Amino acid sequence: MRLAALLTLLALPALAQPPADIVILGEVHDNPDAHLGQAEALEALQPTAVVFEMLTSAEGARADADRTLIEDAWEASGWRDFPLYAPIFDALGDARIIGAAAPRDAVRAVYGDGPAALFGEDAPRYGLDKPLDADQQTQREAQQFDAHCQAMPLETMGGMVAVQRYRDAVFARAALEALEAYGPPVAVIAGNGHARTDWGIPAMIARAAPEVTTHAIGFVEARADTPFDDIRIVPPAERDDPCASLTNN
Repeated sequence: MRLAALLTLLALPALAQPPADIVILGEVHDNPDAHLGQAEALEALQPTAVVFEMLTSAEGARADADRTLIEDAWEASGWRDFPLYAPIFDALGDARIIGAAAPRDAVRAVYGDGPAALFGEDAPRYGLDKPLDADQQTQREAQQFDAHCQAMPLETMGGMVAVQRYRDAVFARAALEALEAYGPPVAVIAGNGHARTDWGIPAMIARAAPEVTTHAIGFVEARADTPFDDIRIVPPAERDDPCASLTNN
């Protein structure tokens, strides 16, 4: 661990035991210090189960049944850079591994059919049967436009927002099912966009199961206006310009 990251993490207060029924640990996917912070949080929390954005249900079940197959399941998922995530798996202890990645064909179908049709009969419970209010829809489309380097037409961002809503609901449902099966606390490993409290996983859980408490921690590289219950700042990762391949001819 780099010295700056170490000093940052040592300065953090210990995670409460537990702060909520479900603790969402956000991340910047390619930042190794964010994953070290998540691993430290898991060691403090000692969850009964950990829900992963990156693994499908089948991949999670395979990894959970045989921990020697975790890396194989990870490679099968299509996510890269397993060494960045290895500290998280090392910190699991006896926690069950739950995969919550939405099937790729379902994600693609959301663009045409909408999130409610793909989610199933519980869609109203998570608010997927109703459109977002106009202001939030516009804000979320603008954020997706920026997140995709303004390289795609703005009018296509409505489909991106629909997919985000669908995936947030899938992750929230998986976390609630894990809570029912294994008891609290349950942890969720997902990107910071899914961890935000205003419309991400915490908001979905609050709508679907208002009696369940959540606590969202954003592991971020700088302070911003994204809402979390707690923010942990980690050193920025060294990376090439993520927009270069999309915007350069």
